[in-house]
Amino acid sequence: MIEATADLYDRLGDEVQSLPLQLRDFGGRASFAGTIRTVRCHEDNALVKQVLTTPGGGCVLVVDGGGSLQSALMGDMIAESAVANGWAGVVIHGAVRDSVAISQLDLGVKALGTNPRKSAKLGVGEIDVPVAFGGVTFRPGALLTADADGVLVER
Repeated sequence: MIEATADLYDRLGDEVQSLPLQLRDFGGRASFAGTIRTVRCHEDNALVKQVLTTPGGGCVLVVDGGGSLQSALMGDMIAESAVANGWAGVVIHGAVRDSVAISQLDLGVKALGTNPRKSAKLGVGEIDVPVAFGGVTFRPGALLTADADGVLVER
């Protein structure tokens, strides 16, 4: 069982960063934790799809989409691929689509919101680089824990 973020924060204090953004929960897994992998992209989900089709080994993909809600960076087919490949969750600083279908999957998903519009598929962006949003830096290899109360990241 994953330790509640409130209890984890009480125990670790300044050893963790707390994401103040009020992300919405979309996945069927209410709490999740894992080693961070990252994608930085803007309104283009080709790299998100590329990474989530590889073995996840219980990792969490953090996607810095620049906070754009103009198009979705993940839909149900990419989310299904993440489940099939053993990913624990996805945290998106941007939008998702197919939210009803995603809610039925055994995957933690947090994002800013939804938009049915597809994104570009050009592959523009970066994989496994430090990304930052909401005052928190997400470094590949660090541990992320998420639940209904929020997201914590080890420093």
